[in-house]
Amino acid sequence: MLHSSDFQPPWWLSNAHLQTLWPFLFRPRPRLALRRERLELPDGDFLDLDFTLNEAGPVVLVLHGLQGSVRSKYAAGLLHALATHGYRAVLMHFRGCSGEPNRLPHSYHSGETGDPAFVIEFLRNRFPGAPLAAIGFSLGGNALLKLLAEQGAGSPLRTAVAVSVPFLLNEGADKFNRGLSRIYRQYLLGSLIRSVMDKHNKIDLSGKINLELIQGCNDFWVFDHEVTARLNGFKDVHDYYRRSSSRGYLHLIKTPTLILHAEDDPFMRPATVPRNDELSPSVRLELSKHGGHVGFVTGNNPFQMRYWLDERILQHLNDHLR
Repeated sequence: MLHSSDFQPPWWLSNAHLQTLWPFLFRPRPRLALRRERLELPDGDFLDLDFTLNEAGPVVLVLHGLQGSVRSKYAAGLLHALATHGYRAVLMHFRGCSGEPNRLPHSYHSGETGDPAFVIEFLRNRFPGAPLAAIGFSLGGNALLKLLAEQGAGSPLRTAVAVSVPFLLNEGADKFNRGLSRIYRQYLLGSLIRSVMDKHNKIDLSGKINLELIQGCNDFWVFDHEVTARLNGFKDVHDYYRRSSSRGYLHLIKTPTLILHAEDDPFMRPATVPRNDELSPSVRLELSKHGGHVGFVTGNNPFQMRYWLDERILQHLNDHLR
């Protein structure tokens, strides 16, 4: 069901771009005690997992967004909040995002559900009997929603949360080419291109993608056609966007799921948000007028801002896991 969110930004921080950039620029990164574990995959590749050191409590898997990692402030902040409130939190780095290129040409993408599914099963076996939940941000949220739909009533997760999801990837790619959203496009594409070249230095990609074209790329349509689609078995960019966009899968979700989204998200258009009739009865979509992309910053003191996402996610987990 579609609901209005109770998030309210301070008057001086209501702009979508300020909401998006404030945590990136000014949020302190908490000190985290973490243990890293490398998980070997059946196809010969690997995933790096970062665990908080809690020895008891429900287990919560965190999936970061595009080019994110444990160093992303939204991820580190949530891990800290989860650990402080008695949850065993685990951040899964998508392939190539933990500081080392992955071994295979295959890369992560918005529709990648195999790796999160493998990790969830690994966690279920590692912590038998512990309640399991998952939280996904942006790209990670899209992948999580698609996975929940694929697993249906058989999902091992007791509940899930998805934040600032790019429900329709083609519309997101278009939005990045307009107005101030081009700032984010330039930053994200630059990071993606550097990652591709780092991988090329490890394994030869010259026969698989057009490296010269990629190095000068400034459009997600081009990058996703030349890199994402080619390296991950899609026919073309249209096939990738169609099969990987989570909006068409939401009616299949059986796990109690909370989606948090802002109408002013600069990564997509307001019309990208799913309609009420597209949501399964298990999905609660809370929509706010403001909040930007993975922003949702509130509080009246610029030196003591509150990160509402952490509070709302904890409230939801407490309701479903405690």
